Amino acid sequence: GRAELIVGAGDAGAMVAREFRNYVSGNGNGGEALPIGFVDDDPGKQGTRLYGLPVLGTREDIPRLVEEYNVAEIIIAMPSVKGRVVREIVEICQGTGAKLRTLPGIYDILEGKIKVDPIREVQVEDILGREPVEVDLESIAGYLSGKVVLVTGAGGSIGSELCRQVVSFEPQLLILLDQAENNVYEIHQELSALVDGDRLVQAVVDVKDETAIEQVFRGYRPAVVFHAAAHKHVPLMEYNPAEAIKNNVLGTRVVARAADKHGARAFIFVSTDKAVNPTSIMGASKRLAEMVVQEMAWQSKTRFAAVRFGNVLGSRGSVVPLFQRQIAAGGPVTVTHPEMTRYFMTIPEAAQLVIQAGALTRGGEIFVLDMGEPVKIVDLARSMIILSGFVPGEDIEITFTGIRPGEKLYEELLTASEGVNATSHERIFIARPEEFDAAKLEYVLQQVSQPGWYADMAGVEEILRLVLPGFRAEKGQAAVQAG
Repeated sequence: GRAELIVGAGDAGAMVAREFRNYVSGNGNGGEALPIGFVDDDPGKQGTRLYGLPVLGTREDIPRLVEEYNVAEIIIAMPSVKGRVVREIVEICQGTGAKLRTLPGIYDILEGKIKVDPIREVQVEDILGREPVEVDLESIAGYLSGKVVLVTGAGGSIGSELCRQVVSFEPQLLILLDQAENNVYEIHQELSALVDGDRLVQAVVDVKDETAIEQVFRGYRPAVVFHAAAHKHVPLMEYNPAEAIKNNVLGTRVVARAADKHGARAFIFVSTDKAVNPTSIMGASKRLAEMVVQEMAWQSKTRFAAVRFGNVLGSRGSVVPLFQRQIAAGGPVTVTHPEMTRYFMTIPEAAQLVIQAGALTRGGEIFVLDMGEPVKIVDLARSMIILSGFVPGEDIEITFTGIRPGEKLYEELLTASEGVNATSHERIFIARPEEFDAAKLEYVLQQVSQPGWYADMAGVEEILRLVLPGFRAEKGQAAVQAG
């Protein structure tokens, strides 16, 4: 038989052992797998038995046990464990030649993804794994169920996940708004399988198009707006500042004004930790958009709020899909800098917390999500290479490429002067926002609405500094397209 070692002699480990035992009788699939025992770091469990199987040691003993028992597969049976621990186990198992598998985490189970094969390959989400998010379903249902909900950027990584989750709260109508028709088509196809088609509205609209946005609001009068439409690629936006600012700032203002004018109850702007002390045009544009939202909040009956979070795992353009492609191509895996760290969160987590923030808002807040512990990108790269069955530095090289324009080594989720207040949800905080001058913001928005408002990056910086004192883009200066 195929020798299996189970990591974690808790409830989940017991469940795995029990499953194996039940299968051995007459199921070809399980019959070949023979669990030999457990490893567990709890000193109290050493030498004890669970379902007749011995606890053979701690995770440090894994390499020795693999050799001794000729173990073919190692199963991590710790569904609620922190990502750091999974990373350590991945490192320990490296080079043993055994396959690593894991029990699904609580997410997969909640999302109903777990049907047949409860044990699966270890995934990136596992090594970055964190405590599952708990949300207050009642308060969320209270503001979404039976309401007209609009999601802009509905086809994007975050937007589409917001749509999936909003639909489960049975809104009266969900308006899928995106400037790319393919995006609208795809998310519409996916959601049509879940809900009645007449509850979905497709809107191929650019958020900068005032007339079109006005029509959507006049026609459907959404009660809740999630504004997720944005340009988010940092290096790309350094070269196209006009586009970044038009789309991210003026687009936000167009949608925000329509929400105010047509009496929406809540407007939630999806922001980013890059809006904090921005060093990039993308970050500056999101901070300006936050200001637009804050300013609307002061004068509107609609509750306006922003939610900031860091890198989202698996969203298009994040490092994870890039590393996957590089590993598939045989390497090298490119990391910008040995010390670069990032916060990660899975897309479903991020979307859940955005929706939860919508239930908490009283208007005017900038919510900050607790992103867990930062992860060193080079550790992530190593873990991903090992999980793919290769040895980092031997089979697949890791090379360092240097930091690109506008990138930071460490992300900050708050500006120093903001500080945070707690909310009733342990993973959501409220930033105490910095003051800014509304009249100056108005002036800047007027300037950037003119065609040809800058000749070069210095011109862009000069205007943005009126509201973002000290702003400097770390530049690929020469290549900026004049706008």
